[in-house]
Parts: sequence; structure tokens; C-alpha cells
Amino acid sequence: MRSILSVVFVGMLFAQVNDPYLNNNLPNPYRTVRDWAELPKGMTWPAITGALEGPDGNVYVLGRCNENSCAGRKEPAVMVYSSAGKLVNSWGSGLFNFPHGFAFDREGNLWISDGQAGEGKGNQVFKFTRDGKLLMTLGKAGGAGAGTDGFDQPTSIAIAANGDIFVSEGHAPSYGNSRIMKFSKDGKLLKVIGKKGRNPGEFMGPHGLFFDSRGRLFVADRGNNRIQILDQEGRFLDEWRQFGRPSGLFITKDDTLYVADSESWGPDEPGWKKGIRIGSAKSGKVTAFIEDMESTTEDHSGAEAVGVDSQGNVYGGVVRRKMLEKHVRAK
Repeated sequence: MRSILSVVFVGMLFAQVNDPYLNNNLPNPYRTVRDWAELPKGMTWPAITGALEGPDGNVYVLGRCNENSCAGRKEPAVMVYSSAGKLVNSWGSGLFNFPHGFAFDREGNLWISDGQAGEGKGNQVFKFTRDGKLLMTLGKAGGAGAGTDGFDQPTSIAIAANGDIFVSEGHAPSYGNSRIMKFSKDGKLLKVIGKKGRNPGEFMGPHGLFFDSRGRLFVADRGNNRIQILDQEGRFLDEWRQFGRPSGLFITKDDTLYVADSESWGPDEPGWKKGIRIGSAKSGKVTAFIEDMESTTEDHSGAEAVGVDSQGNVYGGVVRRKMLEKHVRAK
């Protein structure tokens, strides 16, 4: 009986992978709240590229200062909110060109990548305390190239349980690198994982990284319309396509997987609506879908980044429409 049930489940999962209709018509157990958080005085909402709950219960938000860039701007890149949306702190003015990756480590420190070079900075990864004190810098300011002494458009950061640092590269897969660089906790390069390509273990613009409870590395391989799952040595374990065209990932302690899809419906992923798909990092089954308000436009739309707080609220960092969406579980 167990083998029969396994065959049935695999068949259902295969159908879900290959049928956008099934993935577009899942229940949405949330209601969406916009304009819930206050901004620093004189500031308008920029593109938002990260929203994560810190160990203090506050929500840490990464933005691009003005419109879609921090280059030459003085607005803060990091804003800190209470759960009710009250601004409690902000920092990061003048530090970045194009803030992109955003992650907490187990000690509660924040990691941020700057994905564009210019004005003597950028193409680096930084480790900060929660109030903005710089603790570590990886990469050369403004550096780029195919070598291993600098970054080329670093997109995301994930910190393993032992402190190893994983950084994905390649925001524009048509040129430059598409790979993951692995460092020790003290910043020593350990290995380079993958290269540009379509095969298992290869990438086309890896855009997001996250670890599950088993220590497996989930990669939002956006240019290949798939999530790839690797071990921490970079060995390929699996690939999933049922979550659409992934930009951002978040996995909770119980292995619930949240995937932000901001690019589907266009020629790269026809028929798949944009939004946040929710499922299991254990089985790969998708169970819910927060559909974006512009889910069928060919324009880049909806959340690129996704985060979840301890109350189960889901945050979407929206780039083109420049907003921070909060999705609250409907009663």
C-alpha cells in the first residue's frame, strides 16, 4: 500500500510541476496590507529588496534609498520597524550602490550584498550588527571579474549552521558570473560552486539562497525557472519547477517554503502567474498562492524578496512598484 501511495504522490507532484493552472489556482489564506509602515521623514518608498524579522522581534527592511538605487543618495538603506509598523531605527546611508542580498546569521548579525559597482564601492558583501556597526567585508570595492578575488553582482547570502558563508553571483545572467562562492566564517574562500549553464548544478543568475532544517542549500535559479537543491559541498541533489520562476526564498523552522515569483507570465515562463507560492521544503508540494495584484502583466512585478515573522505574517519586498507588502493570515 505504501508503494502505491508513493507512486500516486509522485504522479501528483509531477502534474503540479508541469501544469501552471494547478499552481495558479491554489488557496490564498492571507489578506494583504499595504502602507502599513511609516518612513523616515522626507523619504518616499524605494524598491524594497529584503524584509526579515530579527531576534528582537522587529522587522528589518532593506531598500534602495530612492527609486531603485542608492548611488549618490543619502537616504538610509536599512529601516527597522516594530510589528505594528512604527519606525524604530534606520541606518546605512551612503554605504551602498545597489543593496540586494539580505540575511541574518545565527548570532543575529545582518549580511547585505551590494550588487553594482560605482563611485569606488559596490560588488561587496558586508556583515553588520543589527544597529549598523560594520564587522566584516568580503570582496574588493568595485571589483568584478571571473576570478576568485572579487564579486561580480553578488545577489544573495546564506549562512550555514557552522558559520560558512555562501554568496551567489550573477544578477544579469547574459553576461558575467553565475555561480556560488563558499567562504569560511572568517572570510577565507573555500570553493567556487557551479558555473553558467542549464544543466544540474549550473546556474543562470542565481538570485536567492536559503538553508532548510537539514542544511540543504536551496537556490533560486531564476534564469533557469527552477529551484536547485544542493548539499554544502555544492553537489546537486534535486531541482523543482513547481514554484514558478523564483526570485526570493524563505524557509521556516518547520520547513515551510515561501517562494517569491516576480517574473512569470512573460515569455520566459508563460502561463504562470506572479506571486508568492507556499509549500513544503521536504516534499516539494505547493499548497498555497498569494497572487500578486499584477499577476498577469509581462512587466516585472510583485515581490522579489520574501520573509516570514514569528506570527506567520508574510512580507513581500516589491521592486518595480516600490512597496513593502504585509500578508496577514485571514481569520
